[in-house]
Formats: sequence, C-alpha cells, structure tokens
Amino acid sequence: MRDVAVIGVGLTKFGELWDVSFRELMLEAGVRALEDAGIDGRQLDAMYTGNMSAGQFINQEHVSSLVADHAGLVPIPATRVEAACASGGLALRHAIIAVASGLHDFVVASGIEKMTDIMTAGATGALATAADQEWEVYQGATFPGLYALMARRHMYEFGTTEEHLANVAVKNHENAFLNPCAQYHLKVSVEDVMNSSPVSLPLKLLDCSPITDGAACVILAPAEKARMFTDTPILVAGTGQASDHISLHSRTSLTGLNATVEAAKVAYKMAKVGPKDIDLAEVHDCFTIAEIMAIEDLGFCKKGDGGKMTAEGQTTLNSAKPINTSGGLKGKGHPVGATGIAQAVEIVSQLRGETGKRQINKADVGMTHNVGGSGGTAVIHIFRRAD
Repeated sequence: MRDVAVIGVGLTKFGELWDVSFRELMLEAGVRALEDAGIDGRQLDAMYTGNMSAGQFINQEHVSSLVADHAGLVPIPATRVEAACASGGLALRHAIIAVASGLHDFVVASGIEKMTDIMTAGATGALATAADQEWEVYQGATFPGLYALMARRHMYEFGTTEEHLANVAVKNHENAFLNPCAQYHLKVSVEDVMNSSPVSLPLKLLDCSPITDGAACVILAPAEKARMFTDTPILVAGTGQASDHISLHSRTSLTGLNATVEAAKVAYKMAKVGPKDIDLAEVHDCFTIAEIMAIEDLGFCKKGDGGKMTAEGQTTLNSAKPINTSGGLKGKGHPVGATGIAQAVEIVSQLRGETGKRQINKADVGMTHNVGGSGGTAVIHIFRRAD
C-alpha cells in the first residue's frame, strides 16, 4: 500500500444558493481544486462523488456520469458514493484506497448536495430516508426526533444540560463567523439558543444544522509524487469506517455512536496515534448533542464529560482541543453529500496554515469525523503534515 497525499482542495460558498445550479456548484469546487493542485483535468485517473439524494433534491440520478460529463472528464471512471450524510467521507475513503492500492495515481474525491430546490417539507422527507423507514419513519420519527432521544438519554445518564448543548452552537457560530464560505456569519448567545423555537425538545432551532447547498473537492496523489505539485503536501495518515444498526432500538446505547468508536480504533491504529495526538478535529455536529457525543466517542474526554468540556471552553479556537474550526455543520452548513469532503478541506487548509483568523497554532495532525444518518455509518480520516 502506498502513502497518499492531498495535493489540492476546493470549496464553494455554502448556503441557500437558489441562483446556482447543481452542475455549476460541482464545477466550481472542482476547478478550484485543480487550480490549487496545479494540474490539468486530463491528468486525473478517476473520480468518486459523494451524494446522498440528488434523485429527490433535483430529480437527477446517474450523478457520476453527469458530473464527469459537465466537468469535461469523460472517459475517466466516475463513481457516485452514497452513505446518507457520510457520503462525502466515504467517497474520500474510496479515493484514498484507489491511490493507496496503486490502481490510480491522481484521483478526485468530491461531494455535492443541492437541497434548496425543493420545499422544506420535501427536504425533511428526503433526509428521513437515511433512517429505518419501517421501524422509525413510519412511526413518525424525524432526525431531530431521533437525536432528541439521544440527547434526553445523555441528560439522564450524565447530567448534560440544555445549556451544554447551547454552548456547542455558540462556539461553532463564532468559528463560522470567521469562515468566508460558511452559511452563517451570525454570532449567537446561549440565551439565543435557549430561546429559539422548539424543534424536538430538548433540541431547538439553533441546536440544528441547516438545509444547505454546496460542493467540495479534494485531489489525491501518491505521496512520492506530491511535492511535484505542492510545497505543503498533507498525508492521509489513517482512515476508518464502521457500521451500526440503522435504527436506535437495536443499539446497545443511546448516549454514543458505536460506529464512531469502531471507525476511530481503525484510523488511530493505522495512523499510529491516539486521541491526545490530534491537534484539531472536524466532527459531525448535525445537532449539538452529536458534537458532544462525538468528542466523547473519539476519546477526547471520558463518556459523559463532552458537555462540560465544551462549556469550559476546551474546544474553542486555540484551546487544548479545537473542534469544528470551520463552524461545523451547525455554522458552516450541511449540504449532506459534500460535508465529509468539506471537513477534509478545512483540516488540510489548517495543516497548511491557510485559514486566516481561525488558524490553529502548531497544527500538525487533524481528524475528520463524518456520520451517516443517526449513526448507522461513520467514516474517520486522520491527516498530518509531511515531514
């Protein structure tokens, strides 16, 4: 297996982009990544695109062919990857495997979702297809409802409070305020979160990630060729993927995601690092409780202390363990198929020292954590600066 490096990244603005088409978003992210890498599209060997549900959001399937065609990349092999909200992270994992195996040299991992072309009710229904239709959705469960169940149980077992949840939103909005690509440039207070409209208690409007349009792109190459294209190649040190029961009622616990725990074990072992070695992480904060569970499941604190860790400021910019420097899904936005790739763009940019006012001091090792549905899939990547 060869070492793999990131040589180019590209990201669009995230938000409610009614005047930009699906095709235009993907092309914009791809062109930016190619320009960043300093290579021509004709040098690319393959492409993997994360996309959850273009069929429901824009009435378009066969996304892989569409993207390859519109980007002028025909006839390279193009593959659409779907794992609900972890589609982007899984597309990146497949691209990493393709380069590491020696099958291809230059591979694109991209992600895209155009979610605002349909009404909110339609988008909510499309997202619900990532849950167990027979045992959850048919019974009336929504994704806010499922994560609210997890939040309630976490509160019961560990004393986590609504204020702890609110602190996640406050911190991530502060980070997003410094990110020009973020959907929200709006700072909020704990009181703002607490007084926002109830969605599925204890989760309120400002505890929930938004409906978002956006695209992201990463270009990979063998590590031994990376310095031909960039002075700051970022190595893929580890990658891990795991699954869990799709429905909550089959799981052993509601206070964490076992898929995260198992995927992290694989990624840590491959990278030969542990939680203490991670300088910063982009975690899947689709709801505020999700970030609290993630930092626990990833080993950054003991189970039950995630809310306390956040409230004490231990996850802010330039703290002991900066989490979601981009603003996360909560502040940056959550175009579901693009999220896992956008997380990688942020970590790579941080490790390169290119994130401006939100730049972390001495960032050498970073992690991305991407979750599908309510935890049926988890994909984790660990990146580090090349020596």
